Amino acid sequence: MRWGFLVLLLWALPTQSAAQDPAVLIADQVFIAADRVLVAQGNVEVIQGQSQLTARSIRYDQSTGALSIEGPIRLTDGEETLILADAAELDEDLRNGLLYGARVILAQQLQIAAQRIDRVDARFNQLSRATATSCRICDNGRAPLWQIRARRVIHDQIEKQLYFDEAQFRILDVPVFYLPRLRLPGPGLDRATGFLVPSIRTTSLLGTGLKIPYFIRLGRSRDLTITPYFSSATRTIELRYRQAFSRGRMQFSGALTRDDQQVDGTRGYVIGVGAFSLPRDYQLTFDVEAVSDIAYFPEYDYSDKDRLTSQVTVSRARRDAFIRGSLYHFESLREEDINDNLPTLVFDADYERRFFPARVGGELRLRLQAHAHQRNATLDIDGPDEDDVVDGRDVARIHGEAKWLRRFISDVGIIADVQSSLSFNFFNILQDATFEQSQSEFLARTAVALRYPMMRQNAGGATHMLEPVMQVAWASGEALDVPNEESSRVEFDEGNLLSLSRFPRPDRQERGRVLAVGLNWARFDPAGWDAYATLGQVYREKSNPAFSVSSGLSGTASHFLIAGQVRTPIGLAVSGRSLIDENFNIAKAEVRGDYGFSRGHIGGRYVWLNSDELEDRDQAISEIFFDGSYDIDKHWRVRADWRYNVADDRAASAGFGVSYDNECVSINLSVSRRYSSSTSVEPTTDFGFNVGLRGFAARSGAETYTRSCKR
Repeated sequence: MRWGFLVLLLWALPTQSAAQDPAVLIADQVFIAADRVLVAQGNVEVIQGQSQLTARSIRYDQSTGALSIEGPIRLTDGEETLILADAAELDEDLRNGLLYGARVILAQQLQIAAQRIDRVDARFNQLSRATATSCRICDNGRAPLWQIRARRVIHDQIEKQLYFDEAQFRILDVPVFYLPRLRLPGPGLDRATGFLVPSIRTTSLLGTGLKIPYFIRLGRSRDLTITPYFSSATRTIELRYRQAFSRGRMQFSGALTRDDQQVDGTRGYVIGVGAFSLPRDYQLTFDVEAVSDIAYFPEYDYSDKDRLTSQVTVSRARRDAFIRGSLYHFESLREEDINDNLPTLVFDADYERRFFPARVGGELRLRLQAHAHQRNATLDIDGPDEDDVVDGRDVARIHGEAKWLRRFISDVGIIADVQSSLSFNFFNILQDATFEQSQSEFLARTAVALRYPMMRQNAGGATHMLEPVMQVAWASGEALDVPNEESSRVEFDEGNLLSLSRFPRPDRQERGRVLAVGLNWARFDPAGWDAYATLGQVYREKSNPAFSVSSGLSGTASHFLIAGQVRTPIGLAVSGRSLIDENFNIAKAEVRGDYGFSRGHIGGRYVWLNSDELEDRDQAISEIFFDGSYDIDKHWRVRADWRYNVADDRAASAGFGVSYDNECVSINLSVSRRYSSSTSVEPTTDFGFNVGLRGFAARSGAETYTRSCKR
């Protein structure tokens, strides 16, 4: 019997249970031979559950339930496993049997060739005399870049594990090392206990060392990574613990070290983060940061931080309400800082509600804030002490405010933003005899800001916007004689040009009459040429001594604020901001640029900060930073970064790296130099080398680096 393109549903196979999916057979020709064997020929396809098989011909013996298959055979088992073979003997549901001259391709990454595959329970594939590689194999007979040969390989499709017996690792067909037993994660496996990719690190201080990370899967939601780091100058154990919960997550990293840099003690660090969802929409977050000494981070390249912050915060944000409570612990790693003389323990809490009163319109905001900080020093500040005893000052503050805001738009397009507020502050100052202990104030403020946006579109489709702005503000009373603990750093930019107060915290407020004027310009072009610019200045009735010189706000007339940005269709973006006085002296300036193109990017930044005693800056800061990367081709990439201190006429840091990636290997080589003038932190040069084999575990990304077989 013959049929063209016949579809035959094999519902009545005697060994098939009712719980299994029926098998579907599609072929050009199907007939029953004299021995009652079903024969399918020509573009044969069998579908059974998630398994799909194509072949040249299939013979099905109904009495035994066996399938004899002639290749070329293509067996797809789910989304991760593809088997190619010359011939096969399988049972009727494709779960058990033998395949000859076969190759297994896992997640389109790793291929394993074998003389024979024993298929067991649709879970285990046992490959005899197998060769595994993720490198592309060309027809020119050349060996792949790397391969693993083994007497037997077992692939567990459920656990996604690969087990090698008598494994031999080869590079360009040259044996490198032999392992009697080897277990590797299969492609697509995110987490499995075992060794991770080792790395080599060489520094001028610690010598050449080897890091061998070992990953331990503690369960579905927990894992631990232990990384021994050994060199001639250090014995270090690095640790990382991660755990996920139904309502949150946390991670801790740390290290313990005995080295030649400090022969009489153990060094180390710990950094932890966590975030959890609490009932009633509350969120809990925490950070933990601690280190044994100020030189540990730069010597081991664990972090660039020079001030550590540990905190725990509980908060809730809703449409019309916000509440937050935070407890902080600060520690400075800067050599010039004395931690006992700095606020170490800080408490900060905020509560804010919004209302929209129908009678008066606009928006009403109610805010209550509490703040307190404590120093470790226990002596009062009462003038110079003998024997360089460190004094300390502790401050507690409560701030409350009611603010009303409303916007009006006239018929001619003038926008008026009106805001008024009533607030109070209460201070309690301890351990400082130079200030009165308890002080309080009530403050009334009001401001009116006017804008007149004007827009025009030219023939090319570009839209121009020009907007003059002005704000008149007034605040009552005189400033209290309290220490400036929270608002010592003031930034004047286009974001707070129109503001009731430009101090970052409520412990300081601007007083008297203040006038701010400015001009905004923007251009939006469908072709990609976008730009904006802001020019502004602030005038006040009398100067405020709390504003430092470099803030640009000291005196009765501020520095000119100039800010702008340009974006081009070729990927170039440049932005800058500067504060310039009437004599063209620059207090602060910053210019950033970035150019992204098809093969990489180039970025740079220049920063200038004038010397300022109120901001604890004895000399000006002038720095240039550059970084970039370039793809030489689809395999090779180079990258570099450089930071130069113009004021000191010396380099601060420099780095260079080169990487090679293809479908089967990833190689990274890097060198970096950290310069330092500190007596506690020595300059160091760091070399890094890492080689990773692709094709095992989870994909690293969507990039493809397949090489060509052309000579």
